[in-house]
Amino acid sequence: MLSQQQLDAFRSILLDEKADVEKRLKGNDQFGMNKGHAHESTGELSSYDNHPADEGTELFERGKDLALNEHEGNHLKNIEKALNTIENGTYGTCEVCGEEIPVERLEALPTTTYCKKHSPDQVISYQRPLEEGVLMPPYGKFDFDDSNDEGLSFDAEDAWQEVASWGTSETPSDFIEPQKHYNDVNIEPEENVGYVEDYENFVGVDMYGKNITVYPNRQHEKYEEDLNEEGIMTTFGDLPPFEKDPYVEEETDRR
Repeated sequence: MLSQQQLDAFRSILLDEKADVEKRLKGNDQFGMNKGHAHESTGELSSYDNHPADEGTELFERGKDLALNEHEGNHLKNIEKALNTIENGTYGTCEVCGEEIPVERLEALPTTTYCKKHSPDQVISYQRPLEEGVLMPPYGKFDFDDSNDEGLSFDAEDAWQEVASWGTSETPSDFIEPQKHYNDVNIEPEENVGYVEDYENFVGVDMYGKNITVYPNRQHEKYEEDLNEEGIMTTFGDLPPFEKDPYVEEETDRR
């Protein structure tokens, strides 16, 4: 049990801390939290003529003030709680197990009402800021290029490429190999949009996968030109003439 001299010493420490916290909160006007809007703390009437970067800085400072104000408020509550336990004669004992709190712990944390074993602050949080879950360079978990799913998905990379195709702050001179046109300065401008292989842009089937139809377009012409230039029938290898199932072995051959 703590002696009366020790209780008086801890009461004095707690009262000094309480006065110090209240003085800080009053001196900085609760970290500006008593003002109705952040503009009041900066002397601005509105955000109309402010640069977005300045607004971002003010938002960061406002968030910091909120955190500091909450921290000081919680500290003040803990001080008042500890003073109440001194008045009712329970100071120095854990409110969970009832065991005595070592004097060394009280000297380090005069506001504590828990022993080390039952302290609510002993759990280490491994939670990371929410922003780290969505701000991953370049596209993070919203990029499905490496997905095992055979279906195609319009992911974050495709969304960015679609937006960038309408113009970015980059110019042809920003590249090691200068581009010929401003439409080619976005990310992978030559990548096919909506399909993977070139032939998927001019070959189609019906809803049953039959009635293969070729739709002539510039992509088809270029595809034919490339095949003729290389002297092959497909981009993935030459095929015997009139071969229907080129890569399907006969049942007898497999045996």
